[in-house]
Amino acid sequence: MVYQNKILKTCSASFYFSILLLAGCASTNGSIVSTDDPYEEVNRSVFYFNEGLDDYVGEPVSSAYDFITPNFVQIGVGNFFNNLKDINVILNDLMQGKLLQAGEDTGRFLLNTSAGLGGILDIATHVGLEKHDEDFAQTLGVWGVPKGPYLVLPIVGPATSRGIPGMVFDAAANPATYIPIPIRSLEMLNMRANAKGTLKVIDEGALDPYLFTRESFLQSREHLVTDGQSELEDDLDIDALDVDNENNTDLKQASDALNTTGSSLEKTGSSFDETSKKIDQLNTRKLKNLRR
Repeated sequence: MVYQNKILKTCSASFYFSILLLAGCASTNGSIVSTDDPYEEVNRSVFYFNEGLDDYVGEPVSSAYDFITPNFVQIGVGNFFNNLKDINVILNDLMQGKLLQAGEDTGRFLLNTSAGLGGILDIATHVGLEKHDEDFAQTLGVWGVPKGPYLVLPIVGPATSRGIPGMVFDAAANPATYIPIPIRSLEMLNMRANAKGTLKVIDEGALDPYLFTRESFLQSREHLVTDGQSELEDDLDIDALDVDNENNTDLKQASDALNTTGSSLEKTGSSFDETSKKIDQLNTRKLKNLRR
């Protein structure tokens, strides 16, 4: 969903890339063309539509849910639906040839489903069975299917052409798909409520939320497909940008200047999660005071 799309694992690098890209825009009158995003104009329109929908529907409804739902209930709801998703993880483990991981994830699912009361309690994590993140889009990537162009889908959010069939397969394989919609809506509300701190930090900290989200999404997906073996580049590839030579020089100068602040920006990006947690803690305290 829209709120899921911003919760990504490579915030620091993306923040840095966003600044570089915006510097390029300033020197090229906004004419930068990304080879990963040939439909940027349309994608931006859909992105802002999704943002508006979340502002007027997703955020108010999830805030009400967060206000009336105790924290331990939210944790249980999240655990339940995450346990069902482990079925997808196991299937994709097998299709990617990760037999050992498939065995571990099967043990995790069986333990949480039985001793964890249908997955409400995450017993497996406490006994050392790590949760993995595998989906069919990653499987297609492992099989060598190109990711294709970056797309922003209405309501769904960021995707690639490779990710669309992945979504269809994962939805069909996930038992949660066949749960009645009123119950399934709890998953969406729960995830949106838990993401509020992170989303606020990104919305307020990103110079261009669209670029931030795009770069974060693409880098995060590449990281997942390669199981973390792909290294994010520290410098922007100037030659990959569709600008003329004169503007290339301007952009290179901007890039060189920004490289000197790269480490501090990475520290800023890496502190997003910590800041998000603090915001959630403050909001929790405020809610407790209001309830008193």
